[in-house]
Amino acid sequence: MPPAEADPGLPCAPEEIDSFLSEPTPAVIEVLARAPGRVLVLGAGGKMGLHLSLMLQRALASLGRADDLVAVSRFRTLRDREDFTRHGVATLAADLEDEAQLAALPEAATVFFLAGVKFGTAAAPELLRRVNVELPRRVGERFSSARIVAFSTGCVYPFVTPASGGATEETPPAPVGDYALSCLGREESFAEVSRRHGTRVALIRLNYSVEFRYGLLVDIARRVFQGEPVDVTTGHVNVIWQRDAVEHVIRALDLAATPPSPVNITGAETLPVRRLAENFGKLLGRPVRFTGAEAATAWLNNAAASHRRFGKPPTSVEQMQRWIAAWLVAGGGNWGKPTGFESRDGNF
Repeated sequence: MPPAEADPGLPCAPEEIDSFLSEPTPAVIEVLARAPGRVLVLGAGGKMGLHLSLMLQRALASLGRADDLVAVSRFRTLRDREDFTRHGVATLAADLEDEAQLAALPEAATVFFLAGVKFGTAAAPELLRRVNVELPRRVGERFSSARIVAFSTGCVYPFVTPASGGATEETPPAPVGDYALSCLGREESFAEVSRRHGTRVALIRLNYSVEFRYGLLVDIARRVFQGEPVDVTTGHVNVIWQRDAVEHVIRALDLAATPPSPVNITGAETLPVRRLAENFGKLLGRPVRFTGAEAATAWLNNAAASHRRFGKPPTSVEQMQRWIAAWLVAGGGNWGKPTGFESRDGNF
């Protein structure tokens, strides 16, 4: 049977999108060449874990180290274990909250920490503390001799005006809502371990990674496609294509330090939600309706420092929108997990 062909508006065949989103760059391979030993991806079953694991695995394989990677998860949330194994990624099913299972994990020189909870936690502060604050402290202790890249969020920053260009790593955190507060607690847990053991840590303050099936742009596109109004109360946003985000996350290994180093990762532009919706209207051939009025501030993240180090993300917003629109028109599915970007009270 001949190989499937890509839709004219898509960059690859639909069944190849995970491979497309995880193609390693030469810079990723160079970083891993300087990072000998086993690599663990903890909490790999979520929205970015597969693509991070695949990019790591492909880069390590090019270095003759395909066996150095292990993806760890309960595999009960978004991604099945089979999603990893069919690509040749070694997996280990484990509940990180179980102390015995955490202790039994193999030793590693490099750890990517993706575990956490967000959605459905508005009325569950104890869950936020247990998973987003206490678990990171235990993981940090367990792997205190490793180099750790830990996911956080741009939500630890205060709301800022679009004219400001976004919060930088020097902007003092001012979390809004219990979720953001727990994420700052996650950072403090790793910082505490770093102070005590000298553990090198990079804290990834990420704003809105998007791909074909998930992300802020998908939320907007689906509303336009289905004739639903787009809420512009949160009137400005940042986005980054998932492959570009994963590449920068891996390269952030070079920025891991003690005390921990926060690293803003997002695109280079501050984007009006209204304009994004209007662009989707043109691409999808749909009228666009709006609700709300733009607030003076938003959660905005300035990633100029990481762009100076890694280069600006190469995938343009216009390209992202074209691909997402083509995916929708072709009947492509989505993860059914809205980002909740419209929320301004920090409750998810």
